[in-house]
Amino acid sequence: MSLLDNKDNLKNLVEELNFKEKVERSKQLIKEAYERYGDSLVVANSLGKDSVAVWDLAKKVNPKIRGFIVTTRFKPAETVKFMNETVKRYPELRVYKNDSTIEDRLYETHPDLCCDILKVEPVKRAIEEMGVKCWVTGLRCTEGRTRTDFKEVEERDRGLIKLNPILIWKEREVWQYLALYQVPVNALYAEGYRSLGCEPCTKITNDDNERAGRWIGTSKCGGECGIHTRPLKTRV
Repeated sequence: MSLLDNKDNLKNLVEELNFKEKVERSKQLIKEAYERYGDSLVVANSLGKDSVAVWDLAKKVNPKIRGFIVTTRFKPAETVKFMNETVKRYPELRVYKNDSTIEDRLYETHPDLCCDILKVEPVKRAIEEMGVKCWVTGLRCTEGRTRTDFKEVEERDRGLIKLNPILIWKEREVWQYLALYQVPVNALYAEGYRSLGCEPCTKITNDDNERAGRWIGTSKCGGECGIHTRPLKTRV
């Protein structure tokens, strides 16, 4: 049976598979999906540690695989620099951004709306313009409280498959992969960040939850920007 159709218990896989087995499983998921969807399979690269690991895995499967990056006006300088370096190395990565006028400090007064405008809308545009039928993400079920109910293969929007090939990886396994294959990462990780987002909404914390530093002081604290929870087939 194809891994794309598996009904495996993810909690068991997290603990029972070793690092090498997880890497091979991830590559096989991407390989089978690329064989099924071809050029309509596209990687969403957030430039975070998980995304760059998935991007590296995808390029090992087939160097022709395309991707997209969504950036915002609030990204830290380090992230912008890393993005420019990454796109120069991989010109098949398209960059999407929403430059619409928004209310000052909207990220404080209405963070959900800010994310909808600056992050979700460009993802919808990328999916439409790039003809995406399967998008590949760096989601992991061990990353935080909001990411425990995802599956390796999902169809939350009709006609749009989401593939989460490293869903069962632990944080240390991501860093193990990045170190082993010498994959470049954002310089902000060296400062102590564990999850990266827009500058006003991302802090360093000592919390066990990787995403605890996101949106501190709001109802979104440790939560989601909406890319993985909002419908993506309908334009904003």
